[in-house]
Amino acid sequence: MDAAFTAEQDEIRRTLRGLLVRHSGPGEVRAAVRTAEGHDPALWRRLAQELGLPGLALPEEYGGTGCTATELALACEETGRALLPSPLLATAVLAAPLITALGTPAQRADLLTRIAAGTLTAALAAPGGSMATALGLTADNRTGHWAGGGRAGGVQARRDLEDGGWRLYGEAERVLDGHSAGLLLVAAHTGGYPRSRTLLLLVSAEAEGLARTRLTAMDETRPLARVELRDTPAELLGGDAGTDCCDALAATGRTAAAVLAAEAVGAAAGALERTVAYVKEREQFGRAIGSFQAVKHRLADLYVRVEAARSAAYHAARDPAAGPLALAQALEAARIVAGEAVQLHGGIGFTWEHEAHLYVKRAAGDELLFGPVHRLRDHAAGRAGLFGDVAPQGLAHGVAV
Repeated sequence: MDAAFTAEQDEIRRTLRGLLVRHSGPGEVRAAVRTAEGHDPALWRRLAQELGLPGLALPEEYGGTGCTATELALACEETGRALLPSPLLATAVLAAPLITALGTPAQRADLLTRIAAGTLTAALAAPGGSMATALGLTADNRTGHWAGGGRAGGVQARRDLEDGGWRLYGEAERVLDGHSAGLLLVAAHTGGYPRSRTLLLLVSAEAEGLARTRLTAMDETRPLARVELRDTPAELLGGDAGTDCCDALAATGRTAAAVLAAEAVGAAAGALERTVAYVKEREQFGRAIGSFQAVKHRLADLYVRVEAARSAAYHAARDPAAGPLALAQALEAARIVAGEAVQLHGGIGFTWEHEAHLYVKRAAGDELLFGPVHRLRDHAAGRAGLFGDVAPQGLAHGVAV
């Protein structure tokens, strides 16, 4: 396999990096997260209109560019480097592939066209508070327990006997960009226990009975929300032929993991670049601290860790089956590099005014949202059969947990 990037792929990276350097520095990032949307709407429109970013991996028939997950991963590596707050992850990486996989022709034509144009943002609302479980990254999502399992809790869906539509009742926590998205893809159970199934339903931001509350998140660049549904009207994704969505969620999760891995690598590389620049300028005992052998060794170790994670992310972009393991490696690299960046910046690295803490929060927040690392690896190892026969879920050493 030829691992080299094409000229078009290199151009995507170069163009996006240049734009973000000019318009998404630390000051702009801080200002963007304090807006009502949690991102800079003007910059998002520019990324959509000039670069076609939200439609990068969408088919051309819907106004997209027709590229693959590799191009989307390269773009997200650059947004990660800048810690760009934007609806790109929630809309293009999580929601759009589900609409493509499950939507009717009419739904795809309507929704994907608007997503590609940048006029519609979307968010995946998964009950249970664990996006990683819903996407099948840290556990088998086919059990349905993460969304209520047909019992009390989660989000329940029922048919409206009057108009034949659907009504939703329940709530979802920690919904990425859930407070500002124009469209919600809500995972809900229907059918009652034990014949329940998990469906995806479309809920407009203006729907009756919908309440959205922005939460205080560790990482401000990843705005999270609580979504409450009280007899809220919804449209079934896939129409009357709608089927259980767990397999589609798992497939989307594998590709999303590869893209997230690239984004985490970008964040780690950004933190490392800033640290290298700082140690070349900061002097101690009459010489730059970067000239000390101990500092060189630490930076060399971080460089190797970032490059190894980058190789894993690029491989996963071409083979999404490797996405969860690549994500684990990238999240671990981002956490370690961000922590070392604070240490090597010395006293200034601990201050609120410096941007080092933004990288620490991004690394910690992503691991809370899509990890943790040890569970990503454990589930991937279990799926690969490395542990032989696996005990039924909920049992450990013969004792119920």
